[in-house]
Amino acid sequence: MTNQSSCCSTGPVPIHFDLPKKQSTLLPVAIIGGGPIGLAAAAHLARAGKRFIVLEAGEKVGHHVLQWGHVRLFSPWQYNIDKAARSLLEQVGWSAPDADKLPTGKELVEEYLVKLAELPEIKPFIRMNTKVIAISKKGLDKMKTANREEMSFVLYVENGKGETEQIKAEAVIDATGTWGQPNPAQAAGVWTQEEKALAEHIHYGIPDIADKDRDKFAGKRIAVIGGGHSAINTILDLAQKATEIIWILRKNNVEEVYGGEEMDALEARGELGSRIHELVDSGAVTVVTPYNIEKIKKHGDTLTLHGEWNGGSHAIEELDQLIVNAGSRPDFTFLSEIRLTIDPATESVKALAPLIDPNLHSCGTVRPHGEAELRQPEKDFYIVGMKSYGRAPTFLMATGYEQVRSVVAYLTGDVEAARKVELELPETGVCSINVKAKVGSSPTLCC
Repeated sequence: MTNQSSCCSTGPVPIHFDLPKKQSTLLPVAIIGGGPIGLAAAAHLARAGKRFIVLEAGEKVGHHVLQWGHVRLFSPWQYNIDKAARSLLEQVGWSAPDADKLPTGKELVEEYLVKLAELPEIKPFIRMNTKVIAISKKGLDKMKTANREEMSFVLYVENGKGETEQIKAEAVIDATGTWGQPNPAQAAGVWTQEEKALAEHIHYGIPDIADKDRDKFAGKRIAVIGGGHSAINTILDLAQKATEIIWILRKNNVEEVYGGEEMDALEARGELGSRIHELVDSGAVTVVTPYNIEKIKKHGDTLTLHGEWNGGSHAIEELDQLIVNAGSRPDFTFLSEIRLTIDPATESVKALAPLIDPNLHSCGTVRPHGEAELRQPEKDFYIVGMKSYGRAPTFLMATGYEQVRSVVAYLTGDVEAARKVELELPETGVCSINVKAKVGSSPTLCC
């Protein structure tokens, strides 16, 4: 392969790619995010012989996954590996981990994503420490329509050296996810300066209670906010360390979060519901629901929550720490010059909203979807993976793999393959236990 240095960047610092001479005049497909879905897109593009570049803001692939690396996934390895990625890996002698084993996030990165990123078909085209801060069409702002589809994308990136570069691309796949943008503790979903100022007392996400965060929570009075699997996992870990656990929910009753238990299509996920059910019944956890937090105040070294409970005002006092597992939201700030169709409620890709809106559905099953549903008004721009679901909490890893397979098929001219989408999913654990679903893949515990 030869080194091409002038075809992909208009910025002050040229970007180099090793590509066959026959592709030297082509622009790459830019993939934003080096997590499972972004690297799956890279694998599909590599197999198709399509030029690409992966832009990862972190120091290594799977940067966000490593932030919950101590957490074990619901689904075994057989459901967590993209088919194109597996094919490329097996060509160099890689053997997949035990298909029935449940990996942690750290194992997912080290035993799969890092191996995938090291492949010669992919490694030269990954850039770490590269944060996308804006995207536009070349020479056009959002208002300009004439010749818009013929213009390349321009990605403005910070490279960690205090420099801003510009990268041209013929298409963009945004696989940045939502993990870096947690929802606040307040029920209204509004970030306040008061909450931001209490960072030393509030943890967003799933703390590593068994190891690095042990001293922070051991022997403390802790409130856990959230009704999903992240909150359940957090409480189960806390039960071994904290003196007192208060579980704050917005649901009508705690039974809503137990899921299918022994009827769950994924055994590990069902077991999680059963364990938290037993813990609550034992009295080890105090459940306050439905409780809507309106403000958080600091008194001395402890926090007080003020909110509404049972139709009246109620304060929860003398809390040493809060752990907020209230979900996350997508970041659209760097897409202000891209024409998007986003659902106003879920902040998902608009076509997906009727399928995943938790206001309308109690089940995470979703009919197969691909490039057609993900298509945006901005031609050849796609939001995939967890970000495509916006604030909805039911994204499945297998869904993201099928999304990028379909998108890449379309971008490489295989329209028939793009339209043929197939996906088998299990119940999410919050569905009616009478609803039967096929076993496919599952999300991580945090999703």
